[in-house]
Amino acid sequence: MTILRARRTVPALALLLASGLAPGAFAAQPKDTASVPAGDYEPAESLEGNFLSAYIAGAARDTTAAATFYREAVRADPRNAELVERAFISLLADGALPDAFRTAEKLVARDPTNGLANLSLGVRQIKASQWAAARQNFSRSGRGAATDLTATLLTAWSYAGAGDGKKALDTVAKLRGERYYNTFRDYHAGLIAAVTGDNAEAETRLKAAYEGDRNTLRIVDAYARQEASMGHTDVAIQAYTEFDQLSPRHPLVRDALDKLKAGKPLGKLVTTAQDGAAEVLYGLGSAGSTQGDELPAVIYLRLALYLSPDHALARLTLADTLDRMKQPERANEAYAQIPAASPLKLNSDIQIGLNLEQMGKSDEAVAQLAAAMKAHPDDIDVITALGNVQRARKQYDDAAASYTRAIDLIGDRPLSNYWTTFYFRGVAYERAKQWPKAEADLKKALSLVPDSQPAAKAQVLNYLGYSWVDQNLNIDEAFKLLQQAADSAPRDGMIVDSLGWAYFRLGRWDDAVRELEKAVELKSGDPTINDHLGDAYWRSGRRLEGKFQWQHAKDLNPEPDDLAKINEKLKDGLPDTAKPTTTAENPPAPVAAPHNPENPELPKGAPQPHDAPGSADKPKPKTGG
Repeated sequence: MTILRARRTVPALALLLASGLAPGAFAAQPKDTASVPAGDYEPAESLEGNFLSAYIAGAARDTTAAATFYREAVRADPRNAELVERAFISLLADGALPDAFRTAEKLVARDPTNGLANLSLGVRQIKASQWAAARQNFSRSGRGAATDLTATLLTAWSYAGAGDGKKALDTVAKLRGERYYNTFRDYHAGLIAAVTGDNAEAETRLKAAYEGDRNTLRIVDAYARQEASMGHTDVAIQAYTEFDQLSPRHPLVRDALDKLKAGKPLGKLVTTAQDGAAEVLYGLGSAGSTQGDELPAVIYLRLALYLSPDHALARLTLADTLDRMKQPERANEAYAQIPAASPLKLNSDIQIGLNLEQMGKSDEAVAQLAAAMKAHPDDIDVITALGNVQRARKQYDDAAASYTRAIDLIGDRPLSNYWTTFYFRGVAYERAKQWPKAEADLKKALSLVPDSQPAAKAQVLNYLGYSWVDQNLNIDEAFKLLQQAADSAPRDGMIVDSLGWAYFRLGRWDDAVRELEKAVELKSGDPTINDHLGDAYWRSGRRLEGKFQWQHAKDLNPEPDDLAKINEKLKDGLPDTAKPTTTAENPPAPVAAPHNPENPELPKGAPQPHDAPGSADKPKPKTGG
């Protein structure tokens, strides 16, 4: 969860830099470096060997390997300050906190102003209820807006832990000057007041936070739980219901509503100062995870879980972040530690199964999902996850049958909550060459996807529009859909490819070349896009370049049917043909915005309902294939 919407948060990397962490510690972390194989790591026999192994592991973002090799390197050269700091960061990121704390002590002894080391030691002291000592460390954790926010909130919680509620609230009140401080101030002031027994102040402050931001789950949850604890059940139900309408089907919200309607108590969100400090760190980690600052986010989340091991959302966010770092085994370890009683447990079980499938452990994946389905035979998410596994294995008829079963269970629930299921079934039907059924489902998904999720809507527009173009159907309408998709997602290589292919079908070779060159730059490793660019080059008279592009597409391991067509083109080129004629209007080509070469795409090529405000709070089963 992020206390603020992503666009208003301070990037987690900036928070680390503001707290005194050397930027070089995270400098060499390319996102696409192949991961070091998981397992037991044998240390090298030399300092140089361990340092190089640690550096490579860090570049691959394998925190376990990096921690292992840096630990050995420090043993060989304990006076090397830079080496010790790198080891410290790797140990924190890997969750080896006892070793990290010992290393932090060495860093602080050498440099009393080291921000991250002081922060970590202060967290350890909060865990030990050493409130005054924690405050001393936080006071030395650096300066700057981001650091002031972190240190001030943690200091306030240390006063709360010592039983001085007034001093705690006075400390929170010092947060001034930055616009985004207001929500942090009211939110944590409300939690502190609740922990220190001032329910009237807690209600006032949490209501202020809620009025300022009704779109963030953690704020809604805290406010509703406080109201419920004071006997205002109807107010709590209304708060949860309004959030459910905005971000449907969140397990924590549904669980809370079920309990309230059954007359069961909820309990307050935070009950101890340790949990409150963990909430500060969780907010920072979730903000970093949302913005793509994965390694700093992992560090904050590790510290949060050190203070509050049962913080299910922190555990889920950590697992999701490790997943994005291409560490599925580590992610599954985190998912498995979500408490069995948590409403998020089923989501984590589904995710474990999908990760096992990605890792090539098909039998284990099926067993994992089968167990989840046995425990929840009528759960739509479990059945949809099974369909996604079947679709990933190209078992398209079976996948369509699973999606149909899920759709049949929707009943009187809002269809818009399940637009992805129609989309996935449409994809399965299209792959199974049952186009009439596919077309109907894709149109249905397009009618259901909320306008509040433009990136996801662009994916549905793209799939339907491209399918029409590829079959030479409804070219006029397809072109409009693809232009709309490209306007919404100009940095998505697949969508830009679809628009280029539509130009190709219209016989606008130069426009096709322009868009397809952009698509190749955005997604260089896709054989279909490279094949399309080859066709466009050939038709525009650039035949040598066309053959070169086809050869490149061939080298990228295309599907067997596509490979046969590419071989034919490499041998004979494209047959001569008259330029297509069409009744479509030929408007000026849309000009794509400057694009990011890393092409931020939706997980696994499929749309996810993740664009609603507060979405960092949502569990995100990987439903793409």
